[in-house]
Amino acid sequence: MDKEILYKGKYQKLCKIGTWEFLERVNCTGIVMIMPQLTDGRIILVEQYRVPVQSRVIEFPAGLAGDIPEEAGESMKNAAVRELWEETGYEAGEMTLVAQGPPSPGMCSETIDFFVARDLKKTGPGGGDDSEDIIIHVVDIDKAADFLAEQRARGVMIDPKVYMGLWFLEKHQGANES
Repeated sequence: MDKEILYKGKYQKLCKIGTWEFLERVNCTGIVMIMPQLTDGRIILVEQYRVPVQSRVIEFPAGLAGDIPEEAGESMKNAAVRELWEETGYEAGEMTLVAQGPPSPGMCSETIDFFVARDLKKTGPGGGDDSEDIIIHVVDIDKAADFLAEQRARGVMIDPKVYMGLWFLEKHQGANES
């Protein structure tokens, strides 16, 4: 069946195939999510206001690949390196792809590449680009559940992918160590 474009905005387009309506990103080749973990076991989470849910949200660092004209052909791994540094100020000595898949296959066509980042070194301020207001949280992984509960209690939403990311960090602990 042919895809019909119902509406195209600056960042997204609404498409239809048969009776199914869904979103596609414009000028983007994919999404990356990074699960950064320091050598002492602490993890790095970010908090930012998300307009669609009208709330601040705790997330792992993430972003678009291929959305910058000069970087249109960038690899997913390069996008992960760039987004990690942009949002947190950390560079990763080790960036490992651990999964790929659609985060909301009933609503949008995008897919996410999930990376575990280790051997981290703080080299910048983080906080995102000019369009973002990101707060960086460095949390002991053993206390992550308590931290997330505290955030929920203060009215901050938690991206469910954070729980998935914690599972990946546990599952891939030491996977690339000799």
